[in-house]
Amino acid sequence: MEVNGYKIEPGANLENANLTEASLTGANLVGANLTGANLEKANLYGANLTDANLRKANLTDANLTGANLTVADLPEANLTGANLTDANLTGARLSEARMQGTNLTGANLTEASLTGAKLFYANLTGAQLPEASMFKVLLRKANLTGANLEGAHLADADLVDADLTGANLEKANLSEADLTVANLSGANLSEADLTVANLSGANLSGANLSGAWLTGANLSHRNLEGKDLYGLDLWDEKLGGANLYKANLSGANLFYANLENANLSGANLENANLSEANLKGATMPDGTIHE
Repeated sequence: MEVNGYKIEPGANLENANLTEASLTGANLVGANLTGANLEKANLYGANLTDANLRKANLTDANLTGANLTVADLPEANLTGANLTDANLTGARLSEARMQGTNLTGANLTEASLTGAKLFYANLTGAQLPEASMFKVLLRKANLTGANLEGAHLADADLVDADLTGANLEKANLSEADLTVANLSGANLSEADLTVANLSGANLSGANLSGAWLTGANLSHRNLEGKDLYGLDLWDEKLGGANLYKANLSGANLFYANLENANLSGANLENANLSEANLKGATMPDGTIHE
């Protein structure tokens, strides 16, 4: 198969090739070298790019729907506006990739490396990201509704105003992540590491925070009464036993919250409303155990 004078086959050397708007539907490019190739607006629907080298390739607005990019090498690639719906990116290396507005709906990114990737406004609805490495990833305003991020490494990630409704973040590392005004309603954050994370103004309605590590987390000025209260508790001990050591809960409304056996030692509860809260067995800021 030849396209624009280039031979399209497994292991092909297409370094710096000009394949702009090329029709590569179902192409077999396993192990191909596409370093620096220009694939802007190319149609790679269902293409097999397993173990391909796409380092610094230009895939702006490319169609990669259903493509197989297992263990593909994509560091610093430009995937701005690309369509990767249902693509298989298992173990793919996407460090420092540009993925603003990229559509990753239903994509499989299990164990993928996205360190430093820029995913502003990206759509990751229903994406699979368990054990993905996403240190310092930029996901501001990204849509992660229903995404599976179990055990993902999101330390120092920018998740400001991201939509994580119903996302699975069980055992995820979110230490020092910025989740300001993020939507975490219905999210599973059980046993997640939220050490020094910024959750200011975040929506935690219906979220499961059981066993979450919240050392030094910023939960200031959260309205946890009524519906938002359920986000931390749901009346069934979903915040019971949580570690809130040195957490900032100043001005928080914890009316009727269930904090049984929670660790509040060193926490800032200035002006917090703890009326009717269940503090049985909780370690208070001064280190005493509440009866």
